[in-house]
Amino acid sequence: MHIPYYDLQQISASFEPQLSQRIQAVVAGGRYLHGEELAAFERDFARYVGARHCIGVANGLDALTLVLMAWKRLKGWGDGDEVCVPALTFVATAEAVNRAGLRPVFCDVGKDFVMTEQTLLPHLTPQTRAVIPVHLYGHPCPMDSINALASSRGIMVLEDAAQAHGASTGGHKTGSMGHAAAFSMYPGKNLGALGDGGCVTTDNEELAQTVRMFANYGAQQKYVHRVQGINSRLSEIQAAALNVKLPRLDADNARRRNVARFYNTHITNPLVRLPYEGRVAQSVFHIYPVLCRRRDKLQQYLQERGIETLIHYPIPVHKQEAYAAYNAQSFPMAELVAREVLSLPITQFLTEEELHYIVSAVNAFR
Repeated sequence: MHIPYYDLQQISASFEPQLSQRIQAVVAGGRYLHGEELAAFERDFARYVGARHCIGVANGLDALTLVLMAWKRLKGWGDGDEVCVPALTFVATAEAVNRAGLRPVFCDVGKDFVMTEQTLLPHLTPQTRAVIPVHLYGHPCPMDSINALASSRGIMVLEDAAQAHGASTGGHKTGSMGHAAAFSMYPGKNLGALGDGGCVTTDNEELAQTVRMFANYGAQQKYVHRVQGINSRLSEIQAAALNVKLPRLDADNARRRNVARFYNTHITNPLVRLPYEGRVAQSVFHIYPVLCRRRDKLQQYLQERGIETLIHYPIPVHKQEAYAAYNAQSFPMAELVAREVLSLPITQFLTEEELHYIVSAVNAFR
């Protein structure tokens, strides 16, 4: 049996024929940017998240960068002011800080692989202007305590929700719990486009307008450029694909939770640690991460049996060559996870036969 980690063709095929019909309509209509599909997606995704505004942009990195650029202008931040990010995340979280002319400050993560108030607090300084809690693997950060800490110090909160479309905690969806949020719609996400895509959500009108300005070459009207901006647009074709997929997001997330629940119930190998102490209610399981001290051996063992797995992420950001100035720093939990984490296949279309096969292989590993 061969079980791919994530079968994009199968995912796309499940939305046919509506997906192709919607894209063909865009092609026939002749409007490929800033049209009705983008307007519909921004309206509907803002409503879904529970935010007043949604701004479609080119990718998740741009979404993070644009919010920081906008705040830097609106709030008068200086070059090199600090933004705290977790050491365990995709590198884009830190790169956005650098792109905005700010300085990333890393913190460790807690047992659920995400930033917490306790891991964040030691790294806040008078120069801290913002924090970026990353809802890693689809599991929300403890936003109430992070927001309370940030509020007490006048610090802005930017959610990195790139892996957490539809996740919620405390009755609020990710994307509505900070001052702003950034999403990626990379094809492999729970809500994925057919190429790169992203968006910003916020309740703040001034921030929304400023993000739009920066994303449009720094212009709010054609050929009148108030600032030096960038070109970051979500195309009509990508918006059309997202409009087809969004209505099914909650149902697909529920199926992913069922897969996670099956893993939790059936994986009994003492060498393998399950995520979130068996809890499934909060995460949308963009990734199902297990920990194993012999991770590389386990991955090889599963590969030999036709089960594809991935590692998210084998090198924490502060140990990357691109961040050499930080290499001497130590964040024990982030480094442990990087050494031991393995992502098992998880999609809404895994069959019961495939799940039993995966679990049997994991349990047989010694």
